[in-house]
Amino acid sequence: MKETVLFLTRHGQTEWNLQKRMQGHQNSALTTLGEQQAEWLRDRLEGENIGAIYSSTSPRALHTAQILRGNRSLSIHQQASLMEINMGIWEGMNTDQIEQEYPLQYTHFFTRPDLFIPPAPGETYSQLEQRVTPTIERIINNNEGHEVLIVTHRMTLKVIMAHFLNKTLQELGELPDILSTALCKVTLTENNTTIDLYGDTSHYQ
Repeated sequence: MKETVLFLTRHGQTEWNLQKRMQGHQNSALTTLGEQQAEWLRDRLEGENIGAIYSSTSPRALHTAQILRGNRSLSIHQQASLMEINMGIWEGMNTDQIEQEYPLQYTHFFTRPDLFIPPAPGETYSQLEQRVTPTIERIINNNEGHEVLIVTHRMTLKVIMAHFLNKTLQELGELPDILSTALCKVTLTENNTTIDLYGDTSHYQ
């Protein structure tokens, strides 16, 4: 295959991020800083020859993608399969409350994803992996030889990067966190996959 480059990022900071509330499939608006983070990344990517933009259907990701698009005359391809992991009844709850009421599940959520049992009607990490990995493979196949920007979410992006790093779900918990608009870059060729960046925030000002 021709060299294909993926730029992957998480949405900008949101109101619920500030309030330490779990979001999942629910949504809260980008903060002023969140918009600024997206603008910093937009400026960083200005010289890249991005040929396609994909985004989660969550409004916070779409808003981020719209800022990142800048002056490019590109459509944003919305993919529900790029949404964050469904956190069930945790969504909207404060993380301190979750940690107090569901201590083992909360610990597993971050450190042992393979053991995480989601609160109904949430998703396991395996289910997240099964919905997002085929989407990434399809994006790669449909954009061979091009540069692609993908805007998604914290845990979804960690699962995607674990896939490229050949990490298991058990090892996923050992991967570094990915901050708001942190940049990952993956270069794919016929015989090689290179992780050029993981969670890079050097565009922060």
